[in-house]
Amino acid sequence: MSDVQAPETSSTPAGGADLRARVEKLLTDILGMMGFPARLDFKDASDGSLSVALHFQGESPPGVDSGKRSQVVDSLQFLLNKMLHRPGTERRFVLVGAGHHPEPRSERLKREQATAQAPAPTAAPVPQAAPQAPAPAPAPRPPKPARGAQAPAQQAKAPVQQAKAPAQQAKAPARGGEADERTLEVAEDAALREVARKLAEKSASLGRFYALVTLKQDDRARVMKAVEGVPGVKVSCEGEGRNRRVVFTPEKPAPLPKRSMLPDDDEDEDLEG
Repeated sequence: MSDVQAPETSSTPAGGADLRARVEKLLTDILGMMGFPARLDFKDASDGSLSVALHFQGESPPGVDSGKRSQVVDSLQFLLNKMLHRPGTERRFVLVGAGHHPEPRSERLKREQATAQAPAPTAAPVPQAAPQAPAPAPAPRPPKPARGAQAPAQQAKAPVQQAKAPAQQAKAPARGGEADERTLEVAEDAALREVARKLAEKSASLGRFYALVTLKQDDRARVMKAVEGVPGVKVSCEGEGRNRRVVFTPEKPAPLPKRSMLPDDDEDEDLEG
């Protein structure tokens, strides 16, 4: 189900009605297969591109918040523009936003440049501190122990420092600040376990690389535990922060057929408007 605004006769660019129909058909099919149908709201952006706001009918996909950018919406925008813009055809960029019409890239760059060029606020004068009293003379140092001997205080601190070393090593996070999901204790999710094992078996049988993104740390730990024992595939967690993902690597990778490969006309604007 979609809500398509009627094209304006004066402001809609040439071919706008046909483009909106194609975008509506593609987005409706993709979102339907994802299991997250949405109402589509179209708008002609100020830079000549076509803006589409997705109003999900029910829950939003994982990792998607209304009014904010996300990897899921960026990937959907990239895929949509690749399907619309074939080599040799007229290009009109399509912007996709969740719950709102995204700001065109040109306007966003102008706003960021204006913010960067704005004069910084002058800092208030710092009051001068009152003169401090002279510091007391340092206490005389104790005599140095003979070579090879330790002072009594250092001898007493040595066992304490040795005892702290294993504890500090145990607290050190794995992989550059990210905790190892295999060591986390989490409750089992039957539905997630079934999906994860099927994806691991599919990766092993087809020789394909897969990745699960926008998962929380607990869900990544559940996936890692669920795929234990699946032969022919290696599963690991890579990346940091919001880019951390679960990667399925088959032991025997298979090349993609040529008909499924994208054309060699990639441009950065296909991903970011």
